[in-house]
Amino acid sequence: MEFLNSGTLLPDTLPFSEAVRVGDTIYLSGQMGIVPGRLELVPGGIEAEARQTMENIKATLEAHGLGMGNIAKCTVMLADMADWPAFNEIYASYFTSPYPARSAFGANGLALGGRVEIECIAISSDA
Repeated sequence: MEFLNSGTLLPDTLPFSEAVRVGDTIYLSGQMGIVPGRLELVPGGIEAEARQTMENIKATLEAHGLGMGNIAKCTVMLADMADWPAFNEIYASYFTSPYPARSAFGANGLALGGRVEIECIAISSDA
């Protein structure tokens, strides 16, 4: 098992790793629409947070030699399921078919008062 931290997205004072590699599987911690390196949400509501969340996922993967095409599964947490259509439009723009597996649910209270959090599982090979 290897604990991965790029040092660019999340402050190193947080009590978790941005990702953990177990064999060919990489488990990404939940990402939010924060300004890289700061615990501060980007302004602009669900659209801006969703876009920044996806950019943060992309940057985390790239920091460890992977890309969005390596994602096998995402779990999406939304503070308000009414944001689903706006979120889904932005989310879909980061992938091409075939899409990763995904589940989503409404959450009562995300960290920092965020509108969206996404955790992903990526595979580093074609296994």
